[in-house]
Amino acid sequence: MDLELVTIGTELLLGFTIDTNAAELARALASVGARVVRRTTVGDEPQAIEDAVRAALGRARFVITTGGLGPTRDDITKRVVAKIFNAPLELDATYLEALRERFQRLGRGPMPEANRSQAEVPRGATVLPNLWGTAPGLWMEGDPGTVVLLPGVPREMRGLLEHEVIPRLRQPVAAVIRSRTLRTTGIAESALADRMGRLEDQLAPVTLAYLPSVEGVDLRVTAWGLPPAAADEALTRAVETLRPALGAHLYGEGDTDLAAVVLQHLERLGEKLAVAESCTGGLVGERITAIPGSSAVFVGGIVAYANELKVRELGVPEGLMAEHGAVSEPVVRAMAAGIAQRFGTGAALAVTGVAGPTGGTPDKPVGTVWLAANLRGEQQAVRRQLLGGRDDIRRRAAQAALDLLRGMALRHQP
Repeated sequence: MDLELVTIGTELLLGFTIDTNAAELARALASVGARVVRRTTVGDEPQAIEDAVRAALGRARFVITTGGLGPTRDDITKRVVAKIFNAPLELDATYLEALRERFQRLGRGPMPEANRSQAEVPRGATVLPNLWGTAPGLWMEGDPGTVVLLPGVPREMRGLLEHEVIPRLRQPVAAVIRSRTLRTTGIAESALADRMGRLEDQLAPVTLAYLPSVEGVDLRVTAWGLPPAAADEALTRAVETLRPALGAHLYGEGDTDLAAVVLQHLERLGEKLAVAESCTGGLVGERITAIPGSSAVFVGGIVAYANELKVRELGVPEGLMAEHGAVSEPVVRAMAAGIAQRFGTGAALAVTGVAGPTGGTPDKPVGTVWLAANLRGEQQAVRRQLLGGRDDIRRRAAQAALDLLRGMALRHQP
């Protein structure tokens, strides 16, 4: 089944809000054999919404919209689509009572009168109960085609998609669109493409896409229009073909986080981890503590941004700072050794660098970062020249630090 998406919201057009709903919808729909063939984004304007939905129905006959179902004056999607179906709005007393009970249950006091409009339903529409918010989804079918209206709030959209929309679409399908993702780091997209070039012809009928980010490059392999079992088999063959060429740059599949991989390796080794950060300002610690269960390995860290803190808190000799500067191999090695000694851990990470946009010198330009990792008495330090603005450099440095420790942990695995 081919369908179109219409995402609604002036904030999307202005760039203040990233449209994550469309990506989630496309992935979920592909899993049940539905293919998104076009996506349109419009602002909160009646004519723009009507034009977009009518045009989409004219091409695909099945449209999903997100946004514009709230209680405020700019939430007009329901009224516009009701007009297309010539279906007047009627008050759903049952849903209105459910809304009132929801406000009381959550301790928000009486339901504001503005929310009453959310209980108005186009005649003939099926109400999709929203257990995660106040705006119900709607399923409308008629001469124009089928339109499914979902809220724009991502959490509410996901809940309705999973529990109300996908079950209505799920049926035995002859063909699906399925993907798998291989995650790499420490290698540029162009260098990766050189490695993959000779292998791409062997992947048919699977296609290969490169998805670069500040953390690395993801490789997405996709099987199009195959029976479910054949798609899974083709994807498995493609992944096994690519793995050897990716080598040590490959750290996981799907949404695997490099920090989680590092923690898993250290937990198997029975080692604790501490971090000393300068230019990353706590990003390495943030990445680590974002992983559930990280407390089994991670004990803590120190953000030693000022040089005097590197000396006082991490034990970096003042002579090293004076001779080599804060962004140097001797200093980053001393930072890693100092944090490991102070926290009594067998594993440590240290980062120092020039994140910019100022502060660079001819021999240490902006983007110069020194990293050091300690593990079981072994220490390794590397220099990286990272690209991008300040935020990109800091995020790339955190990823590079984690990858350095991952490499060491791999060598120590039994």
